[in-house]
Amino acid sequence: MSSKTLRVGLIQQPCTSDRALNLKMSEEGVRAAAAGGAKLVLLQELHTSLYFCQHESTELFDLAEPIPGPSTQWLGELARELGIVLVGSLFERRAPGLYHNTAVVLETDGSLAGVYRKMHIPDDPGYYEKFYFTPGDLGFTPIQTSVGKLGLLVCWDQWYPEAARLMALADADLLLYPTAIGWNPQDPHAEQQRQREAWVTIQRAHAVANGLPVLVANRVGFEPDPSGQLSGSQFWGHSFVAGPQGEFLARADESADVLVVDVDLARSENVRRWWPFLRDRRIDAYGDLVRRYRD
Repeated sequence: MSSKTLRVGLIQQPCTSDRALNLKMSEEGVRAAAAGGAKLVLLQELHTSLYFCQHESTELFDLAEPIPGPSTQWLGELARELGIVLVGSLFERRAPGLYHNTAVVLETDGSLAGVYRKMHIPDDPGYYEKFYFTPGDLGFTPIQTSVGKLGLLVCWDQWYPEAARLMALADADLLLYPTAIGWNPQDPHAEQQRQREAWVTIQRAHAVANGLPVLVANRVGFEPDPSGQLSGSQFWGHSFVAGPQGEFLARADESADVLVVDVDLARSENVRRWWPFLRDRRIDAYGDLVRRYRD
């Protein structure tokens, strides 16, 4: 098959308590990616603020905003100016007392192509997201854009093969994961490495199992716990782009970075011909997957 090349860009940045500074860093990264020829650019999870879920405080709901709102307007103007499809992330205020962790897709004309509300919500030390976010209710539906159908998922969603599979079954062309994940600085070095390698491996596995490219944008930098109860989080970066056999096409380290790389979307067709996992699925035997556990 002939190639169908899409140049993509990923923005990996630290975040601060200064929204304007965060937006400035994001914009610089997006402009750099567009200057490098990227037609699809992915920003990391909750890139307009610090990762505020390290502790619980009702005052932090003031960070939430509506859709459409300030972030979608800013992202839309940038997408229109640069002629790109731009994927951003925000804390959505849907109604008083009802909030979501939401990713948004802006088209090349600045219009809102679609939204995805994070489905899987963690609740762990330093990641108290259930306090802030209502689980998404839009399901696993790819967002149609001028560059293809985007299977957009968010952070904790990245551990679940069911989410990736459902996006693939709905004809997604790519899987995209804006994320904010790091390790506890007090964890032993070996444990930190195990966690990061598990994170990389599971997402590469989604590429393999579904025959799709995977784009992962993670944040970097140390962010202290304002409550002082925990030792903060060291976000490990290592954003990457993988091809449909899990092969690395681009990788970042633990520094702020802009990745720009070509992805051949036509390879998915060839890979699925060689490895026809979708053909050989035993859909008649998977009914128990909708159960919590097989007691």
